[in-house]
Amino acid sequence: MKTNIIFMVIHLLCVINVYCNEEKKSKSWKDKNIIDMTDADMERLFDQWEEDEEPLEPDELPEHLRPQPQIDISQIDASDPDNLLRMTKVGKSIMMFVDLKKDLTDNEADNIFRIWQGSLQNNHIIAERYPIEPKRAVFMFREGSQAVDAKNFLIEQPELEHVTLEGQIYYGKSSSEKNKKDKTEL
Repeated sequence: MKTNIIFMVIHLLCVINVYCNEEKKSKSWKDKNIIDMTDADMERLFDQWEEDEEPLEPDELPEHLRPQPQIDISQIDASDPDNLLRMTKVGKSIMMFVDLKKDLTDNEADNIFRIWQGSLQNNHIIAERYPIEPKRAVFMFREGSQAVDAKNFLIEQPELEHVTLEGQIYYGKSSSEKNKKDKTEL
């Protein structure tokens, strides 16, 4: 008698377990009420909506999903590193670190950065300026090929110590570091 009861209880538990699992499987995220949806469910729904839409234009895609521009190797002049940088950074964002001379005050440095940013924009070079320190800033170029022209403009400025572009340091024409190197080379 006890074995029959134990057998019936085990059988009843198995039936309840199977029924509960089927209940969970049949209720998918699509059948849920919008109030009961989790963030993952909402993300799946958003992905499903995106599949139905037309694909975005290449210039509307995020930068890492845009198609890479085709570079004609025959047009590359290896003797001009600026031209090579211009061709390889077309359509890509690039950052340039700009350092001013140490003898400037913080107010003068801020004014100089503003003037330079305005001068670049007047020359149709779009640069976003992000101050790091009072005499140091990052210039962000959404169009990387413009960074070369900006670098050439900045190294001519008397207040510039140096710029760093793609890991390469370029000293200003009246930079104290450049003057030290010139004296040691003589």
